[in-house]
Amino acid sequence: MTVGVLLITHEGIGSALLAVATRLLRQLPLHTEAFEVPFDADPDELLPLASAALRRVDAGQGVLVLTDLYGATPSNLASKLARIGTPVRRVSAVSLPMLLRVMNYSELELDELPAVAAAGARNGVIHDDA
Repeated sequence: MTVGVLLITHEGIGSALLAVATRLLRQLPLHTEAFEVPFDADPDELLPLASAALRRVDAGQGVLVLTDLYGATPSNLASKLARIGTPVRRVSAVSLPMLLRVMNYSELELDELPAVAAAGARNGVIHDDA
C-alpha cells in the first residue's frame, strides 16, 4: 500500500499540475487526483465531494493533501477533510517542483512526505540573475 495524494486547488491549477507531472514522469507512482474548487462554490456543499475524492486516493496509508494558497477556500476545505477520520497531512503552496519531489519519494510514509514536499518547493525556487 502507498500514500495517496489529493490536490485541492482553485480551478485550473490542480489539473494542470497533474497533467504536466504525468507528461514528465509518464506514470505517477502514487494514486493522485485533483479536486478543484470553483470560485463561487459553497465550501460546505463541496465537503462531501472532496471527501469522496479523498477516499478514492486513499489506499490505506493515508493521504497527503496539497493546496495552493494557505487560508483560502481550498485550504480551509482540506482542513475540514483532515478531521473526518482518514489520516491526512496538509501542505500548502503546491507547485510543480513540490509535486514531482513527492512522486520521486513515493516509497515514504505519510508522516515523512510533508517535509519532502516542502523541500521540493524550496529547492524549486532559483533566483537566476543571468
